[in-house]
Amino acid sequence: MIFGNWLPLWSTLTGSVYPCAMTLIAGVDSSTQSVKVVIREAESGALIREGRASHPDGTEVDPEHWWQGLQKAISEAGGLDDVAAISVGGQQHGLVALDSKGAVIRPALLWNDTRSADAAEDLNREVGGGKAMADAVGSVLVASFTASKVRWMADHEPELAARVAAIALPHDWLSWKLQGSRDFSHLFTDRSDASGTGYFDPTTSTYRRDILARAIKSERDIYLPRIVASNEFGGATPSGVQIGAGAGDNAGAAFGVQATTGDVVVSLGTSGTAFSVSATPTHDGSGAVAGFADVTGNYLPLVCTLNAARILDAATRILGVDFDRLSTLALSAPAGANGLTLLPYFEGERTPNRPDATGIFAGMNLTNSNPESIARAMIEGMLSGLADAVDALSQLGVAINRIFLVGGAAKNPAVGQIASALFGREVIIPPAGEYVADGAARQAAWALLGHAPQWNLGSVTHVQSDPTPHVLDKYRTLRDATVNW
Repeated sequence: MIFGNWLPLWSTLTGSVYPCAMTLIAGVDSSTQSVKVVIREAESGALIREGRASHPDGTEVDPEHWWQGLQKAISEAGGLDDVAAISVGGQQHGLVALDSKGAVIRPALLWNDTRSADAAEDLNREVGGGKAMADAVGSVLVASFTASKVRWMADHEPELAARVAAIALPHDWLSWKLQGSRDFSHLFTDRSDASGTGYFDPTTSTYRRDILARAIKSERDIYLPRIVASNEFGGATPSGVQIGAGAGDNAGAAFGVQATTGDVVVSLGTSGTAFSVSATPTHDGSGAVAGFADVTGNYLPLVCTLNAARILDAATRILGVDFDRLSTLALSAPAGANGLTLLPYFEGERTPNRPDATGIFAGMNLTNSNPESIARAMIEGMLSGLADAVDALSQLGVAINRIFLVGGAAKNPAVGQIASALFGREVIIPPAGEYVADGAARQAAWALLGHAPQWNLGSVTHVQSDPTPHVLDKYRTLRDATVNW
């Protein structure tokens, strides 16, 4: 939103003069594909302006691209001269390895880089198996976790691993850069993002340095970012803008939609996640549910699939249509897509843990060889993986009171209707927004104001469809029949 469009309306409604009447805060979402910056009024959450920039594609990226993108997005959002505080939400798990001078040693290995799958299995085994690892850090390690990537580097790039003096996550590194890349004592993080490293215990909020030592195959001291509470500041920019603790992207989104205990958020981004705000920690030895921490001091049990919105991207390419037409096609086919079922493992899979899997279309015949059935099957396949995720939370005893559907793909009308049918319950779709960035902004406001403000999300959509358990049954039959695919 541009100054010229907004300021006259604000002056008319309030009689105040900008900027003295408002305290502004900024929130950042540095995701896999792009960086978004929102600038809001701290108490009301009113959106003042925003900016964004793209990130390069791939599963390993020079972090300098994130920094250049953040500066561009901040500039597009009108800068920080009138902003009191900023907080950064970011993609989880990414390994940013720094040498003794603070230089990045190698391109950051991102969460969706699956080369560390064997390293994860090795670490789990060395700690005593999946249950022992889950008891230690809340989660069974898979390729995505930072610790797995540290071990991969120690195994395959030992000369680089020997140079590691500090390890940061993407949001930690950006918060550090905002301070001017000072010494390591200015590196900080929060418990939500730290809980995705694989060497942090979210129950005690302490690092498990013994697991990090196993990962890097060295007992030497590696600097890890200090943990900052979500209602506190960790540092400041050279110009004096206070910097909040930040958050992992999913925890930021939960805080952005103002989820409370028992709320499940299903997020459809590059990855697909289902996570719930819980008052108690989880330790799932099966590995299906990761036991993360949230922004509020509670916990965020989470199930992640690698394949979500990109399945819809693939569907538009296959069918040669845009997203609106894809929705129309999908809703014109019956539930179950005339017998066509998709197992959507286009990029391997994290839950279930099948990093080398590929996608499968099953049940294709002359009746369903048409755009309508293919469109329906692709959306059903994507969402069936998330229905499994919600079910995994429920089986672990996590309370499920409401289900929120967020992320870019949630805007597609077919997605909400099919999600409700597969989940077998109502789904709540907030207005399209940048909820990770909003959550980061709300966190900055919390630290600044001394309380977490309640913001008006706007008009939400409630979708209730007839349940279609037969679709989920066919999906699960295909899933279970291809364990070694």
